[in-house]
Amino acid sequence: MNFATIKYYDIANGPGVRTSVFVSGCRHHCPGCFNEVAWDFGYGKPFDKATRNEVFASCQPDYIAGISLLGGEPMEPENQRELLPFVRNFKALYPKKTVWCYSGYTWEQLTGAVPCHARCEVTDELLGLLDVLVDGRFVQAEHDISLRFRGSRNQRLLDVPKSLAAGEPIWWQDEQVFSTHTM
Repeated sequence: MNFATIKYYDIANGPGVRTSVFVSGCRHHCPGCFNEVAWDFGYGKPFDKATRNEVFASCQPDYIAGISLLGGEPMEPENQRELLPFVRNFKALYPKKTVWCYSGYTWEQLTGAVPCHARCEVTDELLGLLDVLVDGRFVQAEHDISLRFRGSRNQRLLDVPKSLAAGEPIWWQDEQVFSTHTM
């Protein structure tokens, strides 16, 4: 698997300060995609052991909340197979830090409720290691810059452990508290 880029100290792709890994390869080809260059599975550099170790090391400080997986498309089967051992190791090293994953595939496709080529032999285990799945393709007509952690209104921020337990998609509840008091 190749990666297009890695953003250290990212605050745009999940709560807190995170390390975001942008994998290469995507079959969606959404019009208006912000990372079209990463559609090509061969783009970028190999996500090798040294790179994985750099990502792990970047997450060591207490102020790093976790990692975010983006693309390209992390849930393409060939990327899932490479990401699974990486995420397993991340969770072993940092059990209190979160893993967010952005996918153009929907929860229903990834869990098998709707047939989809992206579902493979590692999908269930990888889903089980995620904390939040931001699902759904980017839709230019639904683009809204005011949305937190997503690009278009059709996309959902799903609490994966709660969704798996309930057997249906459950929205992630943002811990950010907005004050309703006026001075």
